[in-house]
Amino acid sequence: MATIQRLDPAVVNRIAAGEVIQRPSSALKELIENSLDARSTSIQVTVKSGGLKLLQIQDTGHGIRKQDMGIVCERFTTSKLQKFEDLNSIQTYGFRGEALASISHVAHLTIVTRTADAKCAFKASYCDGKLAAPKPGVSVEPKPCAGNVGTQISVEDVFYNMPTRQRALKSASEEYSRIHDVVSRYAVHNAGVGFTLKKQGEGIADVRTSAAASKQDNIRTLYGASIAKELLEVKCSDDRCGMRMSGLVTNANYSTKKLLFLLFINHRLVDSVGIRRMVESVYSAYLPKNTHPFVYMSLEILPCNVDVNVHPTKHEVGAACGSDIVVNIFRRWSSCHGNSMPIFQSG
Repeated sequence: MATIQRLDPAVVNRIAAGEVIQRPSSALKELIENSLDARSTSIQVTVKSGGLKLLQIQDTGHGIRKQDMGIVCERFTTSKLQKFEDLNSIQTYGFRGEALASISHVAHLTIVTRTADAKCAFKASYCDGKLAAPKPGVSVEPKPCAGNVGTQISVEDVFYNMPTRQRALKSASEEYSRIHDVVSRYAVHNAGVGFTLKKQGEGIADVRTSAAASKQDNIRTLYGASIAKELLEVKCSDDRCGMRMSGLVTNANYSTKKLLFLLFINHRLVDSVGIRRMVESVYSAYLPKNTHPFVYMSLEILPCNVDVNVHPTKHEVGAACGSDIVVNIFRRWSSCHGNSMPIFQSG
C-alpha cells in the first residue's frame, strides 16, 4: 500500500495555479480585474502568439508600492481582504491574492510599477511566487527605472513548465480570439475606461475604445452596427433580494446563430445557466427557430447576498436568492400587454 505523503509546496502551488490559470485568456481576466480595482482609466493589452509567448497589460491605476513588491506574488497576499467576514461586503474583483501568484508558477512574470508619490518606477521579476533574478548573477531586488504612474505586467512563456497543458491549448489564433472576447466584454461593461488590444509588432489595434464612450458606443464598435441599432434598454429591481438589473438587449428584428450573452454580477464577468436558459426561453417565442439574441446584462446584488468564493476563477458566483432573481427577471421580461412584449417592440 502506498504511503501517504505531504506534497512538496512547489507541486501544491503548481496544481493550484493550474486551476486558476487555465489558459492565457483566464490570466488576462485576472489581470484586467486587478487593473480595474486599481481605478485605471486606460488598459492596454499586447499579445504575442495568442498570449502563449507574451501577454502584457499596461494600466493607469494607482500602482504598487515598492515595499509591497517583495510579497505581491506570494499566495494569499492581498490589500482587499483582512478577515473572512469581509467577504460579506467585498466590492472589489479580487480578494484571494492568488492571481499573480498563480501566474508566477506557470509563466515568467515581470512587473514595472509606479505610484503617484514615487520619483520613479520599479521593475522586478518573479518565479514561483518569489522575487527572481532577471538574469544569472543579478540581484532579485526591485530596480528603479523609468515608467508612468500605473502598472505594467508582462507574462511570458505561459505553461513553459506544464507541457501537457501547453499541448492541450488551441492554436494561437484561437487563444487570441478568446483574449479578444474577454477584452470586448470588459470594455462594454466598463464604460469610462479605455481599452486597447493589439498583437505585438502591429500598429493597428483590434480593440480600441474610448474612456468617453458609452456602453452603446462600445457595443457598436465591438459587436457591430447591426446589433447596436436594434438595442433596447431593460431594467428591473427587487428590494427583497437587494437586486437591480440593467441591460441592453436586441429586439425581435435581430437574430444570430449563436447567443451573445454578456453577464456581469456585481461587475464580475460570470456565467449563469439559470439566467442563460431564461433568456433563451423568453426569446424563443419571438425569434426564428435556432436563432438567438445579443444580451448584455448587469446585476447588482447586495454583497451579503452573494457568495463570490464558489469557483477558483470566480467564473461563477452563488446568490442567496438566485432562483427568485431569475424568476423576477423572467416576469419582468415576460410581462405582456395582450400578446406583445413591450421590451421587444421597436421603433
